[in-house]
Amino acid sequence: MTKRSLPTFFSLLLALLPVVAVANAGGGLEPSYADIGNRASLQRGAALYMNYCSGCHSLQYQRYSRMAEDLGLSEDQMMASLNFTGTKAGETIKVAMDPGDAEAWFAKTPPDLSLVARSRGADWIFAYLKSFYIDETRPLGWNNKLFPGASMPNVLWELQGIQRPVYGHAEHGAQPHLESLELASPGSLDAEQFDRVARDISAFLLYVGEPAAMKRESVGVWVILFLAFFTFVAWLLKKEFWRDVH
Repeated sequence: MTKRSLPTFFSLLLALLPVVAVANAGGGLEPSYADIGNRASLQRGAALYMNYCSGCHSLQYQRYSRMAEDLGLSEDQMMASLNFTGTKAGETIKVAMDPGDAEAWFAKTPPDLSLVARSRGADWIFAYLKSFYIDETRPLGWNNKLFPGASMPNVLWELQGIQRPVYGHAEHGAQPHLESLELASPGSLDAEQFDRVARDISAFLLYVGEPAAMKRESVGVWVILFLAFFTFVAWLLKKEFWRDVH
């Protein structure tokens, strides 16, 4: 070990921080600011998901009992407010919809969303929920700017309102480009309130994708404090070791 080893280590660590930030930037999507450490947001997100999404999309890797424990809910609260299928508290979250009916109505069975936040990210979910617009050419009358051709209808339209597409000028017979969306008919929530709805659902799905992350974040604070203390002790030891070395 040399006297410059410790500063070199910290210089390397600081140099890697921008790389980590870029890797988690969300690919240019609007940041959702979804926070799995905000239990109130997770509770709202769970209620929204179970009321608007769970009729079609299961969470086959998440149990009702685990969700209640992590979100600070009693079993009675969870069974009364979040369990609409009548299953036991220890069972996973499934849908009552018959797979055959789902395929007939939507042309495919709606996917399980247990891991969608891990594969797509919370920012993508946030943008997806905000990107639905009316499209009469689609079987269900809806399309999505972020995910064109989506078979899913806009289940949150009463909250968000109805958006219509704004196309750019097409040259030389090309297909006009979808530039933006504008609100054609307002919903029961304003833009800021609906952003919170989309953020809460995104946070809940982020939690479902890795429930242990909540506990890991709380433990992480103590780990950082321990590492800081250990670094200080190591520095004192190094100083004592090199004191008599010329």
